[in-house]
Amino acid sequence: MASPGTEGAAAGGDGAGGSSCKFSDADSRDCILEPLSLPESPGGITTLEGSPSVPCIFCEEHFPVAEQDKLLKHMIIEHKIVIADVKLVADFRRYVLYWKKRFTEQPITDFCSVIRTNSKAPFEEQDNYFLLCDVLPEDRVLREELQKQRLKEILEQQQHERYDTSFHGVCMFCSEEFTGNRSVLLNHMAREHAFNIGLPDNIVHCSEFLETLQKKLDNLQCLYCEKFFRDKNTLKDHMRKKQHRRINAKNREYDRFYVINYLELGKSWEEVQLEDDRDLLDHQEDDWSDWEEYPVCAVCLFCEKQADTTEKLYIHMEDAHEFDLLKIKSELGLHFYQQVKLVNFIRREVHQCRCYGCHLKFTSKAELRNHMEKTKHISMLPERTTWDQPQYYFPTYENDTLLCALSDSEGDLSAEGLKEDDIPVISEDVSNLQALKQSSVLNQLLQGEGSKSQRKQKATVGTLG
Repeated sequence: MASPGTEGAAAGGDGAGGSSCKFSDADSRDCILEPLSLPESPGGITTLEGSPSVPCIFCEEHFPVAEQDKLLKHMIIEHKIVIADVKLVADFRRYVLYWKKRFTEQPITDFCSVIRTNSKAPFEEQDNYFLLCDVLPEDRVLREELQKQRLKEILEQQQHERYDTSFHGVCMFCSEEFTGNRSVLLNHMAREHAFNIGLPDNIVHCSEFLETLQKKLDNLQCLYCEKFFRDKNTLKDHMRKKQHRRINAKNREYDRFYVINYLELGKSWEEVQLEDDRDLLDHQEDDWSDWEEYPVCAVCLFCEKQADTTEKLYIHMEDAHEFDLLKIKSELGLHFYQQVKLVNFIRREVHQCRCYGCHLKFTSKAELRNHMEKTKHISMLPERTTWDQPQYYFPTYENDTLLCALSDSEGDLSAEGLKEDDIPVISEDVSNLQALKQSSVLNQLLQGEGSKSQRKQKATVGTLG
């Protein structure tokens, strides 16, 4: 069968040497036809000797499995065929071999949608491209079967690893060796080093997973923020202080090591988890008796120090920076919303490396902090009109938990000293309408009005009498 590239050329009226396209062949080879990404590790991906190769659907060209993008580019340029949603194909090699066989049995137009490019150009400059996607029922069934086969293989591998007692590994943080089952090492790192990559039963290809993480640490790379450091001690201090002893959940490199990513075709663990949460919301009852409140760390206004309670954070800011937020709140008589404005103002000034005492700007937060501590500008707040502005209702950092922990006592909600526009409106509880009717303050007002009306009536009757 002639390749679609030859058919497209024939349709364009040119010879077998290629179609007369808008761009030259050399220009086409230089086009960026897929999203680009930098290699995850220095030196890029190395192809293992003896690894299986993937053939082109139409010719005898072969490409290593690790060079899948090169094969896709070759098929687009040389044969004008595009495979949609390649990332959703569970086994790309089997997928290509299947269609290579089918295209020898029937014309390509029986399976692919034809896309004509340059449709408004002269006929000889037009060209045909062929789209292979899961809109075709046969392609959809093939993708689902490959997904089921991959899931079966993954579950078999997971089952083998769960009961395997020949595992041998070394802790990435203390170099202690472990033998037996993989769960021994994983539980050790979670318990002793607060490094948790998930339950052992949810992980597959565990040894390869640990090797991937170890290589990143050997390259002096943080596993969470993925920044590089100059030496191991600096990296360890960074991961400990920043609480970065965890992996980056948004890094898709790790998806293949978790069984949940193989469960449904085209769905990541985030989408599967979101569906599970929706199911819980649909079936949940209004019983919150088992609710447990977990501490949320708040961050210092001037440095990276974190504390699990506001009391500890206030003590730190007073001891380390001579900034007493509670004292300022008391002296200035700040209610809750004014505290929010003040915190957001300070956050923004520190983020911009600008001293709010003298308005000097610095190149780093460390320089700013040293300046403010030496000049005592930390406690020199500007005039209230500078920070008590509506724009500071909006948080500088969307995850600033200190805002949620600010004091909201009854004194903060009193009307004394507040502007009319700043008095908060507190709605009544309307969960029980019958109780609301009996206890509502409106009843007292109505009774008061009724008493006044009765007194006026009596007074009128007495006058007439």
